[in-house]
Amino acid sequence: MTRQDMAPHQRVERERGWSRPSISLAVLAAALILFLVLLPGTVLMIFAGMLLAVFFRAGGVWLARHLSLRPVWGVALFLLAILLGLALAGTAAAPAISTQFDELWRQIPDAAESLTSRLEQYAWGREILDRMGEADIWSGAFGGAATQALGSAFGYLGNTVLLLFIALYGAFDPGTYRRGFIKLFAPSLRPEASEVLNESVATLQSWLSAQLISMSVVGILTGLGLWLIGIPLALVLGLIAGLLAFIPNVGPILAAIPGLLLAVPDGTNAVLMVLAVYLSVQTLESYVVTPLVQKEKVSLPPVLVISSQLIFGTLFGLIGLAMATPLTALGMQLIDRVYVGAWLERERPSSEIITEASANTKPETSGKAARLSS
Repeated sequence: MTRQDMAPHQRVERERGWSRPSISLAVLAAALILFLVLLPGTVLMIFAGMLLAVFFRAGGVWLARHLSLRPVWGVALFLLAILLGLALAGTAAAPAISTQFDELWRQIPDAAESLTSRLEQYAWGREILDRMGEADIWSGAFGGAATQALGSAFGYLGNTVLLLFIALYGAFDPGTYRRGFIKLFAPSLRPEASEVLNESVATLQSWLSAQLISMSVVGILTGLGLWLIGIPLALVLGLIAGLLAFIPNVGPILAAIPGLLLAVPDGTNAVLMVLAVYLSVQTLESYVVTPLVQKEKVSLPPVLVISSQLIFGTLFGLIGLAMATPLTALGMQLIDRVYVGAWLERERPSSEIITEASANTKPETSGKAARLSS
């Protein structure tokens, strides 16, 4: 479109160096930064609810496609299937799991005491225990922190309820929120914004499916391995390992702690065997399972994942640590699509500009030469 074809207000905007599309993007970016600075925990909780909504919606759409139903009924059936599955699993395994959790809770203090007595036999162990210090453990500051943690448990429960409501509303009626979000962009940007939103949802769906497969494999193999070497509470330890596998790299380390503590009373050989089980499962998950399930889905560089976990964990705590990986996957997709694809790649290479400039100057030069010769 030439300058003469522009409407007067468009020419004014172009002359002033700004336009409605650029203003809409600037406003959205400023609002996002403001919310992240003022309410980072709230933003992460909303993102967690949206992630759960994507999971519910994807499962519901899959059911609806195979049963020839409307998506809303597919989501309802998917949620009902989840509730029934949890109820049946709880009814069948709750007594055993409850007993094992009680036994785990009872044995961990004894295992920790046994570990302390073993550490006291070595100089380096006594130094570690001295640095930990009983005063730090039983001080008033620690008690205040424990009281604060207990009080905040009710806050976490309330946040969980809100998260579930966000997920349910987003799963049953995503179109309403999608249309509202697209309207925040200038009309010229809305088609591209819709495409980017579709790609973002597809990225999160791919990451969720790969993550669920990896979590299931980790839980099953860990529980089976601990059961084969005779470690008690293998069922609950496998369940813990599968759930904590949601947090890559950090989760497996946290999951191994109770298993190692329970193996301490049985001696060094038991500890080494438990450690071998966790390391073997983690190696298999990291180098075989995850690469296979993510080969056609979402591939994340390990260094980038670890760095994002350190940053989000330091800034936002546990919720930041849990959401670091899906946020990284989403951020990589947005950077590749919006910044690299829609901005950087539109710049013409310097070689093409030089070639075009040379082509434009050659006729003029030859014309001057012809006039001089005449």
